[in-house]
Amino acid sequence: MICLTGDLHHMSLETGNQKHCDITEVETAHLFLKMIEEAGVKATFFISGKCFAEEWENTEKVCYSDLIEIGGHNYSCFTPVIVHRVWNKLLKSYNGPLWYQKQDAKKTMAIIESKTGYKIKSWRNHMYMHGPFTEKALYQSGLKICSDGVKKDSNGPILHESGLYNFPINVMPDHEHLFHAERTPEYVEWFKKRYNWSDDYGSDSYYIEEWTERVIDELKAHERDGIISNMIIHPITMYLCDKFACFGKILDFISGCETVFVSEIYDKEIQESGEKK
Repeated sequence: MICLTGDLHHMSLETGNQKHCDITEVETAHLFLKMIEEAGVKATFFISGKCFAEEWENTEKVCYSDLIEIGGHNYSCFTPVIVHRVWNKLLKSYNGPLWYQKQDAKKTMAIIESKTGYKIKSWRNHMYMHGPFTEKALYQSGLKICSDGVKKDSNGPILHESGLYNFPINVMPDHEHLFHAERTPEYVEWFKKRYNWSDDYGSDSYYIEEWTERVIDELKAHERDGIISNMIIHPITMYLCDKFACFGKILDFISGCETVFVSEIYDKEIQESGEKK
């Protein structure tokens, strides 16, 4: 069972990827969507609130496919940055205090519902940011499952005492482990030394061909061992790397497996919990 997920950001965020791209980030999702529809594969897009506020004409095109679930990805993706740096220093919470995180979640949920009619259940914070108030804030806002962080040995969602389910990524992520855009080998080496960066997959990055082989091998192992795969692939990253050529190879494998939305993982967990009771 495989959850294919991706994050979509508004262009006014001005990320490094966006600065290297000749089309908008949401427009790369149009190409991604066409490919998954041809393959019959489901995907969950975690979309920032400002995509709906500032780029609705383009965002609308990825919202109504039967193969797409919409999840929240903060409203403005933790901008202005200086405010969040201050909160991190004062509260040890880059996301901000409880009241702010609830406000951000509800604002994002509200604009998604007003534009699409969808009441979202699923969430991922920008940059996987997760702090001491996050679960409580999201659950009290009406969200059910959050896919933050990278945990290689994860196998499905874990219930937090707040009532929220945490569902970490357990397949090598793309952005942090791929050379692309500004992430040249030289930049990656500098970044690793500057921030002592690493995740559960280490600190190395790869060219798209090797990364793709590693991801497919991991998916095969999960399928063999009955492990639920939660993978993240950003449409803009695949576009910048090789115009989706290697993503096509990943889809060739995924299309032969059961694919599910993140919210369906939550629904399945609730159903099984009820049966156990």
